[in-house]
Amino acid sequence: MTDSFPAAVDDLPELDQLDGLGADIRLVAVDMDGTLLDENGRVPEGLWPLLDVMAARGIHFAPASGRQYATLRREFGARGDAMVYIAENGTLVMRGDVEISSEPMDRAFVDGLVHDVRGFAHDVGVVLCGTRSAYIERTDHAFRTEADKYYARLEEVEDLTAVDDTILKVAVFDFADAERETAPALARHRATHQVVVSGHHWVDVMNRGVSKGTALGRLQDSLGVTAAQTAVFGDYLNDLEMMGAADYSFAMANAHPDVAAAARFRAPSNREHGVVRVLERLLT
Repeated sequence: MTDSFPAAVDDLPELDQLDGLGADIRLVAVDMDGTLLDENGRVPEGLWPLLDVMAARGIHFAPASGRQYATLRREFGARGDAMVYIAENGTLVMRGDVEISSEPMDRAFVDGLVHDVRGFAHDVGVVLCGTRSAYIERTDHAFRTEADKYYARLEEVEDLTAVDDTILKVAVFDFADAERETAPALARHRATHQVVVSGHHWVDVMNRGVSKGTALGRLQDSLGVTAAQTAVFGDYLNDLEMMGAADYSFAMANAHPDVAAAARFRAPSNREHGVVRVLERLLT
């Protein structure tokens, strides 16, 4: 992580050139954890009136997250009915209840991956992310508590390889450091699949070429929105590809160095409600 960014929007001279351009933005894609959500995992109160402003102006607001679609819908309540979503790190794109795109995984690969992870020497848990629900076979309180944060629909099963659902993503929770242990352990799968560190404790495995960035491109095509009309906000490695899909790309002050290097602009940290503060500036 880096703390080299200025702490406040007013300290960012780059934003001066954005004043008055809010009318040109038609899509805002925002990562959740470490980006929009504050340090307590809550949506900042200042976002709710901005959602009304964007809706009135015809600007689409898209949570872009490794979280489950059902979890994202729950987070935004009634306002979420008309929103667009990039869920499960880009494996599922939705507009309200209508699917725009999805990326089902080969089941033989998924089952083999589950067997591999079961054999890891370090402390991990696996979540199968399906179209109907998410599934876990590890049910101890410590792991269940972590999984519950991200999966509103979550079922406990005896055997993940026996789950009857279309699988979009395999998420592995590392109780220590995902980038140091689990990501290297899964690195051999990068030849055929996307393996991305999506948080300090999480690594996601998806179909090759799948990312929030490619999902954002599909969403832009569906909505008739260009990169020049898109703003994105992110902080971690699973947000990296989004930075190249929008002219207005913002890395949070708490962003991973690679994300910071890829973004055109900088925003205050999620603790300082950076997304809200930048959007207030863009929409004035």
